[in-house]
Amino acid sequence: MTKLLIKIFIKEYQKTDDLLVRSAYGKLAGWVGIICNLLLFLGKCLIGAAAGSVAVVADAINSLSDASANVISLLGFKMASKPADKDHPYGHARYEYLAGLFVALLVMAIGLELLKTGIQRVLEPVTVDFTLVTVGILLGSILVKLWLAVFYRSVGKRISSQTLLAAAVDSRNDVISTAAVLIAGILAYKTGWMLDGWLGIEVALFILYSGFGLVKETLDSLLGKAPDPELVKRIHDKVLSYEGVLGTHDLMIHDYGPGRLFASVHVEMAAEADVIRCHAIIDRIEEDFLEQDGLNMLIHFDPIITDSAVEDIRSWLNRLVKSIDERISIHDLRQIIKENGSRLIFDCVVPYDYPVSDTDLKERIQELVSEEHSDSQCLITIDRSYAPLPHSREQES
Repeated sequence: MTKLLIKIFIKEYQKTDDLLVRSAYGKLAGWVGIICNLLLFLGKCLIGAAAGSVAVVADAINSLSDASANVISLLGFKMASKPADKDHPYGHARYEYLAGLFVALLVMAIGLELLKTGIQRVLEPVTVDFTLVTVGILLGSILVKLWLAVFYRSVGKRISSQTLLAAAVDSRNDVISTAAVLIAGILAYKTGWMLDGWLGIEVALFILYSGFGLVKETLDSLLGKAPDPELVKRIHDKVLSYEGVLGTHDLMIHDYGPGRLFASVHVEMAAEADVIRCHAIIDRIEEDFLEQDGLNMLIHFDPIITDSAVEDIRSWLNRLVKSIDERISIHDLRQIIKENGSRLIFDCVVPYDYPVSDTDLKERIQELVSEEHSDSQCLITIDRSYAPLPHSREQES
């Protein structure tokens, strides 16, 4: 059913990286959700009012709020598809993250309201008029919501949409809450046990828990979470695959919304090589990333001296800093020979959350260097690694 809807309503549905196609996916998901949830709201509201079940009526209101969430998602995709302009040169794709946050907050609001209703029903139990019609409506609701959860998840994975994945979780929660209502009604009818309120409380707590997770996940995207390790490795391996590239470091990836990734990286090439040729290779790397991966890449060229003496010093320094912590590495090494000794100038890469202060780390490295070469002075720049990866072929071996 999902594939059929996609083929009917989305032209060129295979091009999920295209912003217009992505927007079409979002609009389709939004309209499907609005129609399904409005029909569920009407059916459950009528049956709940007739049966006098607060759980069924609450479930009906939940369906109406889901339709509202679908409207928000629809608007989010529409605004995210707007092209870049003078005031927003990176585009408007983060509107999709905002839509996902609204959906997540709505999930939590529903959980709080259901918790309140459940507590009231525990304190003041009411007999529920449970009929076969009620059972039929609730079973139909479970089936529809189960299909919607699968539909949202399938479309969300196709276009890597946090908003639709949040909607999938919300629909899954609805399946659980409606099933709880059904179980409570059947038990009340068969045994006289008034579990309507207790099951409502349990479902509400589950919804609040999942809603908190959704809020955290969408906030992470808005605040700037760490890049996907698989993406980092793929970029790293691709850069090193080009002729003349000896190493790479200082990778930074900026997420301006789905389909709007920008990155910068330093690429090490031999200082003795032809500069024009190196520049041409770097241009080709940038063009390939844009054409093949849709990634706007900016590359900084780092010339490194490759003679054996400097390579020996570089290897020695790398071993030395790794004796402090395996996650530390160095790059951009230069050596200046003076009459009274030498000066070693290099950058030292540490994890972004490294607990030792920059000053203390510099002093520790200088101590270790002085133990073997008392006449060597270190001028160290500490780099925080935002996308940790090995920076040279030697470290990978």
